[in-house]
Amino acid sequence: YPFDRVFGPEADQAMIYNDVVQPILEEVIQGYNCTVFAYGQTGTGKTYTMQGDLTPSVTGGPCADAGMIPRVLSRLYQYLETSVADYSVKLSYVELYNEELRDLLAPEMSAPAGSAQPMGSGKRGVLIQGLEDTPVKDFNHAIALLRKGSHRRQIAATKFNDHSSRSHSIFTITVHTKETCSKGDEALRVGKLNLVDLAGSENIGRSGAENKRAREAGMINQSLLTLGRVINALVDQSPHVPYRESKLTRLLQDSLGGRTKTCIIATVSPAKCNIEETLSTLDYALRAKSIRNKPEINQR
Repeated sequence: YPFDRVFGPEADQAMIYNDVVQPILEEVIQGYNCTVFAYGQTGTGKTYTMQGDLTPSVTGGPCADAGMIPRVLSRLYQYLETSVADYSVKLSYVELYNEELRDLLAPEMSAPAGSAQPMGSGKRGVLIQGLEDTPVKDFNHAIALLRKGSHRRQIAATKFNDHSSRSHSIFTITVHTKETCSKGDEALRVGKLNLVDLAGSENIGRSGAENKRAREAGMINQSLLTLGRVINALVDQSPHVPYRESKLTRLLQDSLGGRTKTCIIATVSPAKCNIEETLSTLDYALRAKSIRNKPEINQR
């Protein structure tokens, strides 16, 4: 399997952030749309990688176990506060649970599940009707919103993992910057970063899921299967790509075959008993790696 990078068990969060995500954040600041998503079997560390520990360190920044989202927010504000005179940052956080979208930052969960719907895609990706983009003033405010949204995510125990996320989640940071160019013109740039934590793929028989949990797992597997079909259609350059068969693929439409720079972090288990799922994850990531997107800068 030829991949861009492989991290062993000794890799820590800072190493993955510096090697993989920091260069992507720089592209976002330049005005590109970018997506990072974690894909893999239940219990292999997707939520840990994307979110990790949200407790602040002694200095007030992210702690050693903080994942990619808090590290991105910290670095983004460090850069904006020191280098950009005029900027604004907005956040949105949605989860997709049993094919229903929910705004995790809605005031007091006023928005019921299913009230947000994906609609037509604009220049900045797929728009979600009824979703609020929350303006954020600094790192501490952003982390408070991330905590609030994470707390609301659908969490339920499976045999694999006591704190398994049973929903896909998409955390989106939109950065507007205004700078004066050498000619005296103002350059307006809009960059967007989607940080996606997919629910884990799992073998229903082995995970012991029953009734509601088995339905959840069926829905998760169904949306991941559609994602697989979309990836295959894009790689094979098929005339029809089944984006609309799942809300997940509709939301990720621009990240797969669109105008976005996309990176997949595939998480695998070192255990022998999980070899089947591990090979399936690697095959999936390798297929996705063959997709060619056409990124464009958002600047005027």
